[in-house]
Amino acid sequence: MSHCLIVPPQILRRLLDSDEPAVVRAAERTLAVSGAIVGRRSVRSSGLTGSPGAGNAGLIPQDLRHRAESAQERELPSTARDRKRARQSAAAASYSPKRTIFDAKNGTDLPGTKVRDEGQPAVADESVNEAYDGLGDTFALYAQVYDRDSLDGKGLPLLATVHYDKDFDNAYWDGEQMVFGDGDGVYFRSFTDSVDVIGHELTHGFTQYTAGFTYVAQSGALNESVSDCFGSMVKQRVNKQSAADADWLIGQGLFTEKVKGVALRSMKAPGTAYDDPHLGKDPQPADMDGYQDLPHDEQNDNGGVHVNSGIPNRAFYLAATGIGGNSWEGAGRIWYDVMTAGNLPKDVDFKGFAEATIKSAGSIFGAGGKEEQAVQQAWVTVKVLTG
Repeated sequence: MSHCLIVPPQILRRLLDSDEPAVVRAAERTLAVSGAIVGRRSVRSSGLTGSPGAGNAGLIPQDLRHRAESAQERELPSTARDRKRARQSAAAASYSPKRTIFDAKNGTDLPGTKVRDEGQPAVADESVNEAYDGLGDTFALYAQVYDRDSLDGKGLPLLATVHYDKDFDNAYWDGEQMVFGDGDGVYFRSFTDSVDVIGHELTHGFTQYTAGFTYVAQSGALNESVSDCFGSMVKQRVNKQSAADADWLIGQGLFTEKVKGVALRSMKAPGTAYDDPHLGKDPQPADMDGYQDLPHDEQNDNGGVHVNSGIPNRAFYLAATGIGGNSWEGAGRIWYDVMTAGNLPKDVDFKGFAEATIKSAGSIFGAGGKEEQAVQQAWVTVKVLTG
């Protein structure tokens, strides 16, 4: 696992040119800490036991099992299908989050001082409560919609540290826990403010335990995109919004009034989230015509993973709105199935992922149905596939 922070490095580097010394210091510190995170993650990822290929083998390949289960689901009479889903709902209801929130007190030692445990009442510190609630909302999406017991499917405790470092302009999943900065107060607010940011970063943990996409080039952009997709679904579900009603913005509310922008990213219209003299212009492309083939190094965001993720992001938005209804019940089921099927290479490209989602849509909802057609058309629209 690598550099999976919510604020892309190109924004932080722009802040190095600020005429406000406090902002420059905050950006320098955030970039320095981000570099250290890369090293820690590379060590941790090499020894992960919950990642794909570890403790997950079986006589029947996962992709065949998923296809068989989907076929059986379609063939069940409606009453039997309803009973099966009721049993799954009952199982999901038995899952309970195990949340613990810590306070770094503007230091960098993790996890910090424990300030709220599972089941304890709200405290005076709103950042603590926002982190606690956001972990719960994300857990609920995976448990209640996808019958998954936490990020690893085995009840992994959810840990989060708030008030990390001083004026830290980011939030991240470090392979074991969530970490939230308070922002510099000039351009960025607290990173616990946006539930989709919490869902995004926790989903890097989900990816870590499932598909394990390599964090570089197109597979890295898919890693980022999947986090945006599930983070957006967490927010939509909390707000009780259909795919058509959602704003499809990632990190709305993170910017202060000083920034000319509405969010870090727009899944609906990549490249339009911000256009600010200090932060620059949103660089995300809306389709493959704007794909940026960047060097595969940290200076270039590992091949532009935060940039090129706009392409699969828009494909998910188009698929979700094309299917209609709630995104987590349509496109979300398809993307979840692809992530957990166990048959994608870690370095999968956009085309391979797109083909897998089309296949999954047909398997879950029926070959040739509106869901499969919507997914295929979405990838054609963003020019990953040809019509």
